Amino acid sequence: MSYTTLSLAREGHLARVTLNRPDVRNAFNDILIAELTSAFNALSEAEDIRVVVLAANGTAFCAGADLNWMKRMAGYSREENFDDARQLARMLHAIWACQKPVIAAVQGDTYAGGMGLVAACDIAVAANHANFCLSEARIGLVPATIGPYVIRAMGEQAARRYFVTAERFDALHALQLGFVHEVVAPDALEMKVAEIATTLAANSPAAVRESKRLVQNIAGRPVSLDLINETAEMIATVRSSTEGREGVRAFLEKRKPSWLAVA
Repeated sequence: MSYTTLSLAREGHLARVTLNRPDVRNAFNDILIAELTSAFNALSEAEDIRVVVLAANGTAFCAGADLNWMKRMAGYSREENFDDARQLARMLHAIWACQKPVIAAVQGDTYAGGMGLVAACDIAVAANHANFCLSEARIGLVPATIGPYVIRAMGEQAARRYFVTAERFDALHALQLGFVHEVVAPDALEMKVAEIATTLAANSPAAVRESKRLVQNIAGRPVSLDLINETAEMIATVRSSTEGREGVRAFLEKRKPSWLAVA
C-alpha cells in the first residue's frame, strides 16, 4: 500500500513507520490517522517483521492535531465528533495492540495527541532537546482518547498534574516520570534505537509477543488466585510450544536457537 502522510520501510525483520508531514510538524489529520491504523494493523500480522520503529521527519515528532482538521471539527455535531474521535482511538489501539514491539524514536517536540503516540509504543527513546506537553486544557479540550495510554506511561500522579496544567516539560523530566525509557544526544538517537531493535529481533518472536501481552494483561491487577492460575497456564503453554522447546534445547546444548538462523 502507498501512503501520503507517512513512509513505511522494511529491512530484514525491522519495519520503520515514519510520520512525513514535516511542514505541519507531523500533526494529525484524518488521513494520517487512517494510514497509521492501516500500517500497524498490517505490520502486526506480518510474519517476517519482529520489530517496528515509529519515527518522524522534520524538527517535531508530532504537534498534535492539524489546525485545518481542527477547523473542520469545530463545526461537527456531537455524533460526528464521536465518530472522529473513535478513529483516533482505534489508531492508538492499533499501535498499542500490535503483536510486534514498537519503539518510538522521538527526535523532536511531542504535544497533545503526539504524547498518545509515544505512550502507545512499548519503548520510547528521546533526543535530549525534545519537549513534551499535554496541551489540551489550554484550548478547552481534554486528553481523553490518549488518556489510557498516557496514564499507563507516566503514572496517575503525574497525569493528575500535567493533564490539568498543560505545562511543557523536557526530555529529562519525561525520563524521570518514566514516560520515556532513555534520553540521548540527537546524533545518538538512531544508534540507540537500532541497538534496542537488534536486541529485540534476537529474541524468540513468540516469547516477545507473549511477553508484551503479559504486561498488558496483568498490569495493575491484584495478585489473586485467578491471576496466579492464569500466569501458570501461560508459562505452561509457552514451555510446550515449538519455540519454547527449541529455546530451552538450544540453551542446554549451547547453540543458537533456530529463529536466529533466519535472522
